[in-house]
Amino acid sequence: MRVRLPEPVAAIYRAVELLEACYPGRKFTPDGHLVGSIGEVVAAEALGLTLYPGSHPGHDAFDTDGDVQIKMTGAKSISLYDTCNRLVVLRVVSPEFAEIVYDGPGEPAWEAAGPVQKNGQRVIRLSKLLAIAKMTAAATESSVEEIAI
Repeated sequence: MRVRLPEPVAAIYRAVELLEACYPGRKFTPDGHLVGSIGEVVAAEALGLTLYPGSHPGHDAFDTDGDVQIKMTGAKSISLYDTCNRLVVLRVVSPEFAEIVYDGPGEPAWEAAGPVQKNGQRVIRLSKLLAIAKMTAAATESSVEEIAI
């Protein structure tokens, strides 16, 4: 699912494209705290989540179903410190849009992530998250079909 980025956020990514066009071979990727905060507000707006105050341990937001951890990237993977109840992962696909790559339980993502690195994080590729999402959706559909029978 694609979600429109708020105009001030889109302006940041348009500026990045312009800088990279003006200075070929140089990357101007927004990262770290900025991207994390952008991801949190975009996911909250798109999915109707309520954000916790900054630096809340373990989760970034919540809704009626419980706690949510939010990750956003422009790369091909994300890093996790721990498992979470629900994981939402967004990927920036253009200066105006991000796509929700994963919105599901945190445990399968944590289990599929690589080994713990020196910084205490485990990395998982977005392609692996997409595969987990498909398996989770297929399992959910099977359960619904079984209940309907």
